[in-house]
Amino acid sequence: MTALGKLFRTTAFKISLAYLVITSIGAVIVLVSVGWNIKNVVDQSVAQTVDADTVGLSEQYVDGGISRLAEVIDQRVKQPGAGLYLLTTHAGEPIVGNVASLPLGVIDKEGVVETTYEVKGARHHALARIFALSGGFRLLVGHDLTEGETLRPILWHALVTSLVWLTVIGTIGGLVVARRVLRRVDAIAVDARKIADGDLSGRLPLAGTGDELDRLVENLNAMLARIAELVAGMKQVSDNVAHDLKTPLTRLRSRAEQTLRTGGTSSDYREALEKVIEDADSMIRIFNALLMIARAEAGAGRDGMADFDVASVASDVGELYEPVAESRDVTFEGEIDPNLYVHGSRELIGQAIANLVDNALKYGVGSETDPVAERRVTLSAKRRGAMVEIAVADRGPGIATADRGRVTDRFVRLENSRSLPGSGLGLSLVAAVCRLHNGELRVEDNAPGLRIVIALPAVNRPQPAALPPQREPAPA
Repeated sequence: MTALGKLFRTTAFKISLAYLVITSIGAVIVLVSVGWNIKNVVDQSVAQTVDADTVGLSEQYVDGGISRLAEVIDQRVKQPGAGLYLLTTHAGEPIVGNVASLPLGVIDKEGVVETTYEVKGARHHALARIFALSGGFRLLVGHDLTEGETLRPILWHALVTSLVWLTVIGTIGGLVVARRVLRRVDAIAVDARKIADGDLSGRLPLAGTGDELDRLVENLNAMLARIAELVAGMKQVSDNVAHDLKTPLTRLRSRAEQTLRTGGTSSDYREALEKVIEDADSMIRIFNALLMIARAEAGAGRDGMADFDVASVASDVGELYEPVAESRDVTFEGEIDPNLYVHGSRELIGQAIANLVDNALKYGVGSETDPVAERRVTLSAKRRGAMVEIAVADRGPGIATADRGRVTDRFVRLENSRSLPGSGLGLSLVAAVCRLHNGELRVEDNAPGLRIVIALPAVNRPQPAALPPQREPAPA
């Protein structure tokens, strides 16, 4: 396709062409309206002039009769102007006037007529009023319309000239605008092709004009940034999955190989199989966690979302983990306000809260070799403005400020937790659930310890009306 063909096919040129057509139609309407109004004004002016002449001649006729009328008409025709006068006998023979001839039968009419007349061999157009006088005389008083008719070609010329200039200017303007837009689109297309070829770090260029193309580019760049983030996450997950699964798979194979090599009793085989099952369960848990994260990030849980009381979910999680905390000699406290409604997936939010409590009981209470002063975990749920905040706080070693930004990444395990069981996917799932629900995950210092907050948009529900007090029945 030629460059000119590309210009003609652009949306900018088509819009410019549409505006050109609309503007041209508007110009035609305006000029036709102006011409019509001018004609009406001219016709009214001529009619008023004819009426004034008629009144003056009528007064002369009343005062002096037909001879006086003929004398006055003779005087007027000798004066320059566009006035037309003709006085005839009952037979239609001219007595006095400046009209050489009229179309047949016109002089026999009465009232206002538009007619042609001849003067000095030329035909003209006129507006006239014809009267029948006593004695069969006929009087024509009129005004030449040639002056008004000269405006018509002028208006037509103005109309045609305007349309020509509008077409030329509109076409040139459309081509200029289309070329400018096409230049930007081509630049965007070039960068988009580079990104499509694998350069996910590239971004589309902004012109800085703040127009609709800039807004579109900003949204596309945000989308590209998110895609790059997801692709980087996928690469990291692939690497981490390979690394984290290699250890249990290697251990599983070594145990099976060692059992086969050394032989032993049935109890030895049973013990080896139990450890194999344990390693397999660990890998299954990793895959299940990855699947839940992937589903949450893909929005798979949106269809089943509904309004529910997250306070009841937090209470259920607290009751579930209270015996676990007690068995580990950890004080577990719940500070949960009632009627905290959110819109979302009850299952996913419950899993996210459980992950936070489980992490706190694993990593936030110290160990036998590294005890903490206060083995305490607190689960709270409260309304904060337009948000419902579910927080889990401990009094353990906490997380360094530099590490708080990456603890939600997949398979991230800090140095002080590598000796404890886990896959590094718990907080990743919590973060994915928060994003799915348009919420926020905050990692804060509990001084000492760690406080992790899930903030979700609250749903306002009307409180049930209080029942009226019951009246005691009157004694019989």
